[in-house]
Amino acid sequence: MAININKYFREMIKGTVSDLLKSELFLQEVSLKGWVRTFRSNRFIALNDGSTIHNIQCVIDFENTDEETLKRITTGAAIAVKGTLVESQGKGQSVEIQVSEIEILGDSNPEEYPIQPKKHSLEFLRENAHLRVRTNTFSAVMRVRSKLSFAVHKYFQDEGFNYVHTPVITGSDAEGAGEMFKVTSFEANKAPLTEAGDIDYSKDFFGKETNLTVSGQLEAETYAMALGKVYTFGPTFRAENSNTTRHLAEFWMIEPEVAFMDLDGNMDLAEDFIKSVLAYVLEHCQDDLAFLDQRLSQEEKSKPQAERSEMSLLEKLRFITENNFKRVSYTEAIDILRNSKPNKKKKFQFPINEWGADLQSEHERYLVEKHFKCPVILFDYPANIKAFYMRLNEDGKTVRAMDVLFPGIGEIVGGAQREERLDVLKEKMAALGIDEKELWWYLDTRKFGTAVHAGFGLGFERLVQFATGMANIRDVIPFPRTPQNAEF
Repeated sequence: MAININKYFREMIKGTVSDLLKSELFLQEVSLKGWVRTFRSNRFIALNDGSTIHNIQCVIDFENTDEETLKRITTGAAIAVKGTLVESQGKGQSVEIQVSEIEILGDSNPEEYPIQPKKHSLEFLRENAHLRVRTNTFSAVMRVRSKLSFAVHKYFQDEGFNYVHTPVITGSDAEGAGEMFKVTSFEANKAPLTEAGDIDYSKDFFGKETNLTVSGQLEAETYAMALGKVYTFGPTFRAENSNTTRHLAEFWMIEPEVAFMDLDGNMDLAEDFIKSVLAYVLEHCQDDLAFLDQRLSQEEKSKPQAERSEMSLLEKLRFITENNFKRVSYTEAIDILRNSKPNKKKKFQFPINEWGADLQSEHERYLVEKHFKCPVILFDYPANIKAFYMRLNEDGKTVRAMDVLFPGIGEIVGGAQREERLDVLKEKMAALGIDEKELWWYLDTRKFGTAVHAGFGLGFERLVQFATGMANIRDVIPFPRTPQNAEF
């Protein structure tokens, strides 16, 4: 195939920082736009355009650059440069630009610009979330997030899944937690009331009480029962008044649902999916992950020895991609935990005394990091600690649920084989006080062509946290929504 050399050079001449740093087009004229990271000795500009963690050095001839322009080359300023790409004479970079022309596109007042070239606390950067992506840490995190997002779609599309957009506004509470944001067109304090004094939602915009979704699972199930293999990947919301490092009010969920698949197939899918997307970022985000690995290593040094992780970030990622996931029943896990040294010596914050306990993160991490030393999938949980839609086992006390456990984080995936039997599903709903009229459409899928099916949910921000080593979930989403915080 013939290559248009002129087109190739023209594209490279107007390339990104990432392009130019990998280029060997020495002595070619190039043009580049970006933001100033640093400017030193009135000569050396570190320029970044967001395409890579690395800056490119632009060397100006300060003797032939007017003084007013030099004063405007400040951290945060947007500039355009033209010049010659040459091999760098300095350390730390292979190429640099000998600048012949420079134009200030947007000034940045150094006395007001908050993201100066120094170490800032993560809390300070959260207060400046609109600018924090200009730092190395957050630009790296967000590029990894972007690549992970692409990898999610690539995996499912390559595997023949159909992408389904489930509704953001819903009348159902899939999780049954009740911590949902209400959606209404009523003005505050002016909502019409029923004779009983309750808000009359029949007069609201949708004619019924509606909320922002906490999960697209129930709707995705209906599509799986026609399209076979589907997945959702969209925003979900929870009005939980929690200020922990693990919770957001707005977050993204990945939820595949597959017809004719049982729990074993569901575990296979979850393992293959996670390994695939993490392998993708290991291959395509090497510079960013190397930076984040080094960053995490420095953070670990400031912790007490007992609290330090035994693995680096890159080791944790390879730990997942290179190890088979150990599959363990809940009952076996309870026996292991009950007889463990931390439990016997009362080191667990939540002691394990009997079968039926709801496992906490400390228990999940013990199983992964100390006992099995590999990723773990727990299955067959007690029915009374899991959701109504999970298939009841023949023992009548456990359900076909599964959780995938990771080092440093505990549960990252929750899923199950769904209850496909109409009579059993109705019994479970009645026992929990769930009105059949509210979910008549969900029950219909069990009336008309019911079949074994399964799926899982994975909180995308938890996955980004694991892939980047960030300790706080607020630092892996562009604009975190948490209690008392919707600033940006």
